[in-house]
Amino acid sequence: MDEAERQALTDYVCALFAPEDEALQAIDVESAKRGLPHIHIRPDEGRMLQFLMAAVGARQVVEIGTLAGYSGTWIARALPAEGRLISLERNPEHAELARATFARAGLADRVEVRVGVAPQALDALAQEGPFDAVFIDADKISLLDYLEWAIKHTRRGGVILAHNAFMRGRVIDPAAQDDPAVQAMRTFTHRVATDPRLLGTIIPIGDGIVAAVRLS
Repeated sequence: MDEAERQALTDYVCALFAPEDEALQAIDVESAKRGLPHIHIRPDEGRMLQFLMAAVGARQVVEIGTLAGYSGTWIARALPAEGRLISLERNPEHAELARATFARAGLADRVEVRVGVAPQALDALAQEGPFDAVFIDADKISLLDYLEWAIKHTRRGGVILAHNAFMRGRVIDPAAQDDPAVQAMRTFTHRVATDPRLLGTIIPIGDGIVAAVRLS
């Protein structure tokens, strides 16, 4: 299967299961106006997150890395009316944009954007768990710290997810193995694969989603 065929299949999946409504489309428009990089998840990845949240009956979710609120919108749409997504963003300007995103999507009542990531924000958040799911899409160097926090504060049967498992192919590129971010992702994925507290895999969609169920 060549690249054109893969893209055609992705388009097919997105058209069926992940069409972007006005609220999702507006995120890219507003992000471009503010000069944010186009690095959020794809629609099919967003639908996968939404699916997984629904599958585990998620009510309390933590997202590490908000950016403009694209992934958070998909996640929050899977939550019940009384559900809550707490999204952590280290950049105050990004956090402001994300709040506007959630308000536009009618999700302001179930999403809280907090400025700050680690360690202070996570330490404070620990008192509010356990959580049903944690989604990590932030700096790769801190992945192991985020993982350990997630294992401690996700309920048994909950899910831990991380974006960019493939790092755009660099995780298997011999020329990229000295890249600290690539090393961090490989180490993180190996830990998920071998930690007895987890049942993990990689969902090979988009840039790859590392996914794990907390067993114990």
